[in-house]
Amino acid sequence: MRFDQLEQFVALGVLRHFRQAAEKTKISTSALTRSIQTLEDEMGYELVTRSTRSVKLTPEGELFLDYAKNTLSELENTKKRLFQSVHGNADEKLIIGYTNKASNIVPISCGQFLAQYPHVKIEMQLQEQHELTRKLQEGEIDISVYSQAVNSIGSDIHLPDQLILFVSKHHPLAQKNDISKHQLDSYSAFGCFSQSKQVQSMLNEAIDSLNKSSTIKMGSIEQVISGIIKSDSFAIASIEHANTVAEHTDLVQLKTNKDLSHEQLIVQTNQQTTVTEHLAHLLSLIKKAATTLN
Repeated sequence: MRFDQLEQFVALGVLRHFRQAAEKTKISTSALTRSIQTLEDEMGYELVTRSTRSVKLTPEGELFLDYAKNTLSELENTKKRLFQSVHGNADEKLIIGYTNKASNIVPISCGQFLAQYPHVKIEMQLQEQHELTRKLQEGEIDISVYSQAVNSIGSDIHLPDQLILFVSKHHPLAQKNDISKHQLDSYSAFGCFSQSKQVQSMLNEAIDSLNKSSTIKMGSIEQVISGIIKSDSFAIASIEHANTVAEHTDLVQLKTNKDLSHEQLIVQTNQQTTVTEHLAHLLSLIKKAATTLN
């Protein structure tokens, strides 16, 4: 029993017409007839009842039709799995969005990637940063890449523009121009939740970089302000709270050393996107290209 015989029987079982089934499987009607007879001999049952007007399957033929369909379906799935194990997923597509400031990084990285994985489709979209953020949040793109200015407080505390540090006006660091990460180690920290998932992610990364992830107290802007006014703690929050901090007479935003600002590449992936081997490799190429160009 051969797979082509199963394909021929399925065609006959679906079309119920010898000539049409023969045309579909690209053999002659007489060859199809012999193929069906061979199957019946091998199975030991009559599978088809023939008349001058129609073709009907016997009960045994109906059972064999199900078997033939399932076998051919499993064969196709096995072929796909074998192909993917050798070549990867031929249907995989990655959509990457980037801003103008990342335009000297993303196309180069994608070109290097496609040289190694030509079967993976990549769609590149040049977008404004706000549109990039929206598309990533709504799952319209898999990767977003943009470059933003990162300001430094002192020489070793680097924060994205979207984040601020502030303290009580009576805090020992309130009037200092150069604050090190080591100095902040001595003080407990408060963190203010952000309404933006992307900014909240930046906030979490900044908290980790300050070694405060295990001890920081998170809350609303009102709770954070109340906490630092009563203590020597410092607070980290998103820029959305900058006006509130600036207008509060008992608060001081830690000064930013603008001379130490620099561009930082921000690479983010859609939370619903599975990090495959291909995606991980593309991300590594992007980061490598950014390091080389900087």
